Amino acid sequence: MRRVLLVTLLVVAACAILAWAEMIRMPGASYSGALPPLSDAEKRIAGGLSRDVHYLAGELGERNTDHFPALASAADYVERELAAAGYTPKRQPVDAPGKKCDNIEVRAPGASRPDEIIVVGAHYDSAPGSPGADDNASGVAAMLALARALHGRGHARTLAFVGFVNEEPPHFQQESMGSLVYARRSRARGENIVAMLSLESLGYYDDSPRSQQYPAVARPFYPRTGNFVGFVGNVGSRALVRRALGAFRTRARFPSEGAAMPELVEGVGWSDQWSFWRSDYQGIMVTDTAPFRYPHYHTPRDTPEKVDYERLARVVTGLEGVLVDLAE
Repeated sequence: MRRVLLVTLLVVAACAILAWAEMIRMPGASYSGALPPLSDAEKRIAGGLSRDVHYLAGELGERNTDHFPALASAADYVERELAAAGYTPKRQPVDAPGKKCDNIEVRAPGASRPDEIIVVGAHYDSAPGSPGADDNASGVAAMLALARALHGRGHARTLAFVGFVNEEPPHFQQESMGSLVYARRSRARGENIVAMLSLESLGYYDDSPRSQQYPAVARPFYPRTGNFVGFVGNVGSRALVRRALGAFRTRARFPSEGAAMPELVEGVGWSDQWSFWRSDYQGIMVTDTAPFRYPHYHTPRDTPEKVDYERLARVVTGLEGVLVDLAE
């Protein structure tokens, strides 16, 4: 009887190890070594990223339903910048207690498969008490940079660029969360969203040893230096994590890591991709890992000078390649 129990436990342990290996197995290898000089295009991108972050987190500062004029101004800014890039923005109303908020969306229809939609989203609100430079003006700036770069370029699938409202508490994972309203509307309309990328806290990198932390279950498998960009999804989005990370590693000379883990693992669902999982869409978060690296997360010290605009520009260039790959 003891032998049978031991064999059973060994089989269960082996299956668990194999399942975990499948969650963290990713295509290609992370870039290592010195970063190459910025190209002229990346220098221009870095300048645009800096301008966007300084406006959102510097001039406007804290922007949420408790600081509603700044939140409304942030929505106006996203709308203006997308219009200036050549798109026709549309607003999607989002009801919050006592406030009327908006998601801001533009779409670039695909040529041969327009019914297949790729959503690139970033929330433009900030946490209570924080100006939100990294979280998440950096993500909004990256979304705007990608929208500018891809305007007018032919692609098979439709690209949707969205500024989401109300990702932060007290709206997180509540009915007033902008991305949840968007995803539910898309499902009700029968829209075929084949991929969703949530751009979440993308601007902070640290070359110091042991600058990167993780949930306990992931700690043994990933580097302890916080100089990489992460691609994170739930188990149901495993194929999308691998496709996106593989495309990034092919095109970008920048460190990158990826994982497709159960939602119960701390941090896996901490952004707008969670809303799309609730409507049975595949979605991933692209992130600098926020509180697992950034000491100023959700504090008044999350200010524009903390963002590394040159590294963020490299990430944006890599993500441009990812979107070209996904859109075809």
